[in-house]
Formats: sequence, C-alpha cells, structure tokens
Amino acid sequence: MNNNKIKDIVIVGGGTSGWMTAAMLVRLFKSQLNITLVESEDIGTIGVGEATIPPLQIFNSVLGINEADFIKQTQATYKLGIEFENWGKQQQTYMHAFGNIGKDIGFSQFHHYWLKSNPLQAADFWQYSLNYQAAKHNKFDAIDSIAGSPLAGITHAYHFDAGLYASLLRNYSENLAVKRIEGRITASKLNQDGHIESITLSDNQCIKGDFFIDCSGFTALLIEQQLHVGYENWQHWLPCDSAYAVQCERVESLTPYTRSIAHDAGWQWRIPLQNRTGNGLVYCSQFISDDDAKALLLDNLDAKPLTEPRKIQFTTGRRKLQWHKNCVAIGLSSGFLEPLESTSLHLVQSAIIRLTKLFPHHGIQQANIDEFNRQSALEFEQIRDFIILHYHLNQRSNESAEQADLWQRCREMDIPKSLKNKIDLFKATGTVTRHQDELFTEAAWVQVMLGQGIMPLDHNPLANSIQPEDLSEFLANVKAIINRAVDNMPDHEQYIQRL
Repeated sequence: MNNNKIKDIVIVGGGTSGWMTAAMLVRLFKSQLNITLVESEDIGTIGVGEATIPPLQIFNSVLGINEADFIKQTQATYKLGIEFENWGKQQQTYMHAFGNIGKDIGFSQFHHYWLKSNPLQAADFWQYSLNYQAAKHNKFDAIDSIAGSPLAGITHAYHFDAGLYASLLRNYSENLAVKRIEGRITASKLNQDGHIESITLSDNQCIKGDFFIDCSGFTALLIEQQLHVGYENWQHWLPCDSAYAVQCERVESLTPYTRSIAHDAGWQWRIPLQNRTGNGLVYCSQFISDDDAKALLLDNLDAKPLTEPRKIQFTTGRRKLQWHKNCVAIGLSSGFLEPLESTSLHLVQSAIIRLTKLFPHHGIQQANIDEFNRQSALEFEQIRDFIILHYHLNQRSNESAEQADLWQRCREMDIPKSLKNKIDLFKATGTVTRHQDELFTEAAWVQVMLGQGIMPLDHNPLANSIQPEDLSEFLANVKAIINRAVDNMPDHEQYIQRL
C-alpha cells in the first residue's frame, strides 16, 4: 500500500462544476479531507448549462437537497424531454421524451410490438409516451407509476439557473467546512515527480495540496496548461464551434420541455425558467458570420431580451487524459460536447461520482488513474455518437448555400464505426444495442432514429407471439391509460406554484 495519504484537496475554479465537486466530496468525505476551493469573481463562468437530464435528481438526493427547495432557490421548472424542430425535414418535429415508451412484454421492447402493428407514420409512436403527452399538454405530476396500471410514471429533469445552483451549492459546501479562497491563479509548481505541488495567487499566496481538481473551464489551467495532456478534436464530426447565449423575458405557459430548433448553420435552444427564458444559438462559424448568428438568435426570441448576447467559442472533443498525476479535470476543462442533449452537467456529475469511487485514499495508484480515464473516454465517446446521430440523420433540403454546406456535409460524412453499427442494426431489425452502463436508453435511441426518418425493415420475432387482435387491444389500452393520466395531471406551472 502507498502510504502517501491524500488529505488536502484543492479545487481550482468555482462555477457549477467546482461547487458540485466541493459539495459531493465534503458530503461523502467530510471527516477525511480538507477541501479548499479557489475562484475569482473577476473571471466569469459559462453558466448556460440550464437544462439537465434525469440523473441530477440522484445527485441532489445524495446531498440531501429537498426538491422543493431546489426548485425555489434556482427558479427551476420541470423538464420532460427535448423537442427537436426541423432536424429531420423542415417543419417536422419529434421529441426525445424521458422515461419509458409503452410497456415492454417479456424479453421484447415495446417498440417491436408497435412496429409489428404496421403504424402509418412514426409520429404515432409518441402516443405511448406519458412524458411526451404530458409535455405537449403543459402538464406535470411527480408520479412513480400510473395508478391502477402496470405503466411507469413520469421521468423528469430540470431547467434551472446555473448561477443560482452554484450559489446554493457554495452555501451548502461552506456550511460543511469547505474553505473558499478568492483569488486569481498566476502560477503552479510541480515536484520532481511531475505532480502538482502548489498554486500561487496574484497576491503571492501559496496554496499547497495533495490532490488538485481542475474546474477552470475551457482555460484548463492545470490539466492542460501545466500538465499538457493533449486534446482529441472531434470537429470533423461536430463542426459547430461557436455559440451566442442570451436571456429574455419569460412568456406565459411554462412548457416542461427544452426546444432545439435547427437553422441553416446550426441550432437554437430555448429553456424556460420561472423568471426568464434561456436562449442560445450553436453554429459553425465557417458557414455564418458572428453578426449574422447574433441577429438570427435575436430575431427568433419569443420575448424581449434581458441581456446582451454573449459569445462562446469552443472546440468539440475531450482531453486525452482526464486524470493525470495528482490532477483530475472536471467540467469544461475535461472536454466539451455541445449541449444538444443537455449532457454538460451530467458529465460533471458522472466525473465526480467516478472520482469518489476511485478516490486515492492512501495514495495515487496508476490502476485507479487508468480506470478513471477508460471510463471517462468511453462515456464521452458514447455521448458524442448520440449527438452525431442527430446531425447525420438530418433530411433538410438544400435551400441555401450555408445549409447545403453544413447539413449536407453532416449527412455525407464518415461517422464513427460504433455509431454506424447502431444505425445499420436498427434499420435492418429495429434492434438497439448499448453498453450496460451507457447513458442513453434504448428508448432514447429509438426516438431519435424514428424521429429523423428511419423506419426499421423488420421487428424482433418475439413480437409475433401476440395475435393481431390482442396487439390492437394492448396498444389501445396503453394509449387510453396514458391519456387518462395526463387528463388528471395539474398544469405544470400550477404544480410549481404549489411547491
């Protein structure tokens, strides 16, 4: 055993990723670690990770944060899925709705029985999604199952103010003895083994640590600027490299879903909060100028802007090593995948949990480092493939030069073999394969592939075990149960007000 016990943890950078890290480490290791977080109020944070996916519920639950308190303190609303507009063909929409679709029977997933029924159009599939029907009727209720039926209930995530969430977690962490130091880092020092020994602030204060966590965002102060681990660039698959973000006044009817709207040279997000709406345009600067991108975003807001649009530049990809020596990168310092499927904060969350499971209690072991990096790389690649899927399956017609450049290029580009295999298998048999711990469910893959134009040629033969008349009755019953459940749900905004 290595007896170089890890005791003093230094987190470089605050924001959502820094304070999520601090909060979970102090919650789990309070009596074992001294945790210091260094941040500068002079350095802004990206702060646009306002949409999440369902696993954030687990993170808050482990911290002991009450959902009603979270909703109130972060101006949050509920999120039941992401609606994609103009991603298949123009004027067509579909939703990646969270949760189950229909009801699996035996060893066969529901969509195979649905395929056997010879549906007239893919849109029919979402009649069997409780999340979708609730979202499109602006309804919400936190139910685990539909009463009196075998069908699962609502699966939800959140829209919230990332800055307010960081403040909530900062208060939580400081109350549990995390030490915060205000200051700008000007230098860092390595020991003879290449490990980080200390960081120095602009006031010459020196902060030593046994283990450093880089939450410094795109700057990657430690993992890249000091340790030079390298970066794997994925822009040949995901060519967007810029974004504008802007807040606007809220509108009536708080919709419980995120909108993703494809435009000629990128796509626009819309995220409704209680007090405002978050908006942004992700685009490829090769095909549209910054001025035109900003104008496009402002022209497509549904209310008066509250802020000036803020420019964000990025390179899609990941660090080749996210843990090196005695430093782990968490958040944007570890890599970037555009927020098309709201995975930014999830990658923070999963990296934190991964670190807690492989934490170097009695000294750093290379086996732990290797396993952390293996899992991190696999997770990034799996999410990357899911995002590429949306671009590659687009069916947008070539109405402009910009559109032809971006969307045709994405349709015709070579894609990762791992993704090609998934698409080919689904086209042929309706089957979705996934790793056991893969983030996106079979239902998620099915919805995107159906929504963007793939109708499988066949279904699983297990679905043939049910007679046509019984199948029709089964599908009708599922649809009726879901419709009754949605009818009995309160309005989304009313539910929030009750909290």
